[in-house]
Amino acid sequence: AAVSWYDEFQRLYDTIPCVEVQALKEHSDQVLHLSFSHSGYLFASCSKDCTVKIWSNELDISLQHSSNMRPYNWSYTQFSQFNSDDSLLLVSGVFVGPHNSSSGEIAVISMENFTLLSRVRNKPYDVFGCWLNETNLISGNLHRIGRITSCSVLWLNNAFQGIESENVNVVKRLFKIQNLNASTIRTVMVADCSRYDCPDLLLDYEEQLAASSTCPVFDLGSDSEEEEAKPKQTPEPAVQELPDEGGVTAEDGLQQFFDDIMEGRVRPAMTETELETKVAELFVRNRTKPPELNLLSADSNSKTKYLIFTTGCLTYSPHQIGIKRILPHQMTTAGPVLGEERRSDEFFDSLDHVIDIHGHIIGMGLSPDHRYLYVNSRAWPRDCIISDPMQPPPIAEEIDLHVFDLKTMKEVKRALRAHRAYTPNEECFFIFLDVSRDFVA
Repeated sequence: AAVSWYDEFQRLYDTIPCVEVQALKEHSDQVLHLSFSHSGYLFASCSKDCTVKIWSNELDISLQHSSNMRPYNWSYTQFSQFNSDDSLLLVSGVFVGPHNSSSGEIAVISMENFTLLSRVRNKPYDVFGCWLNETNLISGNLHRIGRITSCSVLWLNNAFQGIESENVNVVKRLFKIQNLNASTIRTVMVADCSRYDCPDLLLDYEEQLAASSTCPVFDLGSDSEEEEAKPKQTPEPAVQELPDEGGVTAEDGLQQFFDDIMEGRVRPAMTETELETKVAELFVRNRTKPPELNLLSADSNSKTKYLIFTTGCLTYSPHQIGIKRILPHQMTTAGPVLGEERRSDEFFDSLDHVIDIHGHIIGMGLSPDHRYLYVNSRAWPRDCIISDPMQPPPIAEEIDLHVFDLKTMKEVKRALRAHRAYTPNEECFFIFLDVSRDFVA
């Protein structure tokens, strides 16, 4: 936003935090996450020491409260988020279940008296969880269907579960999404579209206009500025109508396919894994509720919220961003609980929009106005082919930062590259990033 080099120099020199004023040593193990309240008066820290600590952000920072989650069988706390009026804190952790299975749990702590209000299961634990509004939060659950096929269910939970009347719904199923090829839904966050046009954070207007008219998506495999921008192939929509082959439904076709195999008329030239994926794809085509509306339609009102998460379709490493619009009637736990209103052919929900990153996504964050989604990723080799979902492609050491405009669903900035990472693919986890008006950390 600077209008001169001198302004920009001043901004960079005067406003980048570079002086350590205090070191807080109350945690006894690695600190994994920090989150600030919206007012800025408080912040919370999560750590491998299994506590969440709440601090007062005065001139001299002081510890207000510490909650130890070990009595609830947690291994560590990993993420926290204040609700919009800073009255409640969501804390996400890793939970040790029976037979040492690692699942997750989300706890809600009152900021008034630091009491624990409720706990909900969260599986897998790297769904993290997030607030949808002041009193409702989103968690996940995972159901195995086959060796590499599963189903992610996203739940809406009331923060006050333990103290509500027994006649009031405290949970409601939001979405049920089929996962292929060992992928799962992780890292959920909510973008509130009504905040888009607050002048908090706007990229260059000219750049935006140019981006919205043509918007080339730059190939991020090259450092060369000269390389021409090739528009990316649009990924196939998650749900496709099968061509109407004389009234043959997907299920009839599937039945015929199996009959042929069983009676030896055809030998499946595919592995068990490929066969499972083929079956799951055929099933999901016939059992998926179509998207409600076009995300980019002009009549979408400003009350819209998007659920954003990482997902995939080729391998277990998260390589796609899924976006699902949350409609007004879905923002409360009132109403049918377990999807009783669904027809049998609407077993799964489809995604409204998918952004393919072609690499391993290791971080996401929203701008303060919720207009831009910042994504950290480590790219795959350009022409890689994934034949085994359990063997994802090797990932680049360079970490690329992409910026997507949620109004146009287009990439708006050439990817920025600064960090390097050396963790191998199977050990590569999430690195939180945070976005302010002037900086991305």
